[in-house]
Amino acid sequence: MQVCLKCVLNEHFLGIRFDENGICNFCSSADSTDKQRSIRSKHEERFKQLVQEHKGRGSYDCLAAYSGGKDSTYTLHLLMERYDLRILTYSYDNWFQSDTAKRNIRAVLRNANVDHLTVTPSFESIKSIVLTSLSDDIYPPKALTRASSICTSCISLVRFAGFRIAIDQDIPFLVFGMSPGQAPMATAVVKTNPRMIKTMQAALLRPLTEKLGDTVRPFFLEQRHFDKAESFPYSINPLAFAEYNEEVIYKTIAEYGWRKPDDTDANSTNCLLNALANQVHLDKYGFNPYAYEIAELVRIGCMAREEGLARLGEPFPADQIEEVKKKLGIV
Repeated sequence: MQVCLKCVLNEHFLGIRFDENGICNFCSSADSTDKQRSIRSKHEERFKQLVQEHKGRGSYDCLAAYSGGKDSTYTLHLLMERYDLRILTYSYDNWFQSDTAKRNIRAVLRNANVDHLTVTPSFESIKSIVLTSLSDDIYPPKALTRASSICTSCISLVRFAGFRIAIDQDIPFLVFGMSPGQAPMATAVVKTNPRMIKTMQAALLRPLTEKLGDTVRPFFLEQRHFDKAESFPYSINPLAFAEYNEEVIYKTIAEYGWRKPDDTDANSTNCLLNALANQVHLDKYGFNPYAYEIAELVRIGCMAREEGLARLGEPFPADQIEEVKKKLGIV
């Protein structure tokens, strides 16, 4: 099987092509390191300016999605220490958080001066969404180049639950802790509006409601939200423009009581569903759904290619997959 000699993408990745030197088209078209650094700097300067304009406008300066994973924990650190924001965090409990992730959330919240909400759908709702995501082609293949179908569904619920809270409470910034490989540079700082979010929501809500009816509607925006155009927040992905170094990240978040989990797969620090989702995706499409993220981290110098290949090559924990299947009622 052919694998790009510069990153980690293999021949099964959608839209990939290789030149005569074995380099994929994604690497060939990537911006230079200097240009990327310049773009990141411009995004951060814009965010700093927006913070000055909006800080202190309401009870909270920003709403931050907090999963208990390493990236969202480090993002929380940046929001507090670098930007000095008043923060409301929210976690989306999908019933498959690892025990370590739960402990990490409590430990970090105990040591961080932030308020927190937990959004917990019924187990039956989550079970229906997960099983539908596993068994039906509800998303086009192109939408699954960056995440599995299960993760795409969960991330959608997390994202739009955040928009509901931010709009209802008139919070100017909605922040996500996505790595530079997960969040394209274009998503670093985005002023959202009703038309944009309605279009995004329809693309995700339509296939879910076609299969599940009104089960998922409480976690998406209603017309009353779209009628409040002035309350639509900026969507911010700080890790798209911040320096990203896993060694620094682990060292920093350990100061908040965060501990690296040993009860998740190699590509997650919080979710037990991930291994099953990744295995199904790999079997169906021929590539790990984390391949694009890791490839981008390799391209921008945040990870060595050998480390990326090793991480993608780690076997998924079979016992964890079986436990999740049992919980979902899959025979």
